[in-house]
Amino acid sequence: MSAGKLDWQEALSAIEGASQIVLACHQGPDGDALGSMLALALALRKRGRETVPSWGSVPFAVPRHYAFLPGLDLLSPPEQVPTTPELMVTFDCGSIERLGTLEPNARAAKQLVVIDHHVSNDDFGTINLIDPNVAASAVIVYKLLAEMGIALDRDIATCLYTGILTDTGSFKYRNTTPEIHQIAADLISYDIGHDEIVRVVYDNHPIGFLRLLAVTLGRAEVIADAGMIWTWIEQADLRSGGIGMEDTDALIDVIRTADGLDVACVLKQQPDRTYKASMRSKGGTNVGAVCESFGGGGHALAAGFSSEGTDPHAIIEAIAAKLR
Repeated sequence: MSAGKLDWQEALSAIEGASQIVLACHQGPDGDALGSMLALALALRKRGRETVPSWGSVPFAVPRHYAFLPGLDLLSPPEQVPTTPELMVTFDCGSIERLGTLEPNARAAKQLVVIDHHVSNDDFGTINLIDPNVAASAVIVYKLLAEMGIALDRDIATCLYTGILTDTGSFKYRNTTPEIHQIAADLISYDIGHDEIVRVVYDNHPIGFLRLLAVTLGRAEVIADAGMIWTWIEQADLRSGGIGMEDTDALIDVIRTADGLDVACVLKQQPDRTYKASMRSKGGTNVGAVCESFGGGGHALAAGFSSEGTDPHAIIEAIAAKLR
């Protein structure tokens, strides 16, 4: 577990000295992972630097909620990423395994810079910019660009704001500090259209999601002695609604509003019939520690893990036992 490590000078030297820089965020990227990576890619393009931004997911597709982000034209599919990068920079990855199919590329990199804010990060880089005290990896990139002397512009600010917005839950989570508001104010000053970003990210769902919401809320269950509410998504639900798993992220935010319960959990069935768990806490439970015990990780109040089980009730009972 990381207490934080900020090798600013080493990171600056590595980035300055590399002729080509591979950028990689975690598979199935969220707003912070994608926004952080694209912000640095755009900034380096201003300096005339060659970058290869990507992530190790198959299929390689930008989540619908983030299709507005500047810099998407810079992306390369994972099969086009150099196998032995001179320098690789990762974003929002608590462990090297979160890179998916790009993990071998990271292990083969001559230098590996890790930009992350997960307390569970295991310092897997040769150079680490890890600060678990900040709300988003985008905050670290914001500070890195200042250290590099690269001026922000509207596109870079849009990417950084999206990363901060999503990892603070639209500035609702406990990790929203005075510093976060100060950074957000600076980013908004670049005329980024922050209200439109919020609308696209949070208030724009396909009809199929609303139908899924009805089904999954209908099957939600309370485990009172564990202080938890939970539900699950099946592949058949996605097919019925004509949506993808990337369209279901907002479900946990609805489930977690249940009064009198600290923990919310959504189990998501994968194509191989196993489940991924997404957990949230209102503050009374360290769900990051719970997820770590199952091989996952994340933050104290937001975390997840992948299970090899195919019975959602058996998986949730194991989670409830940990909570009890």
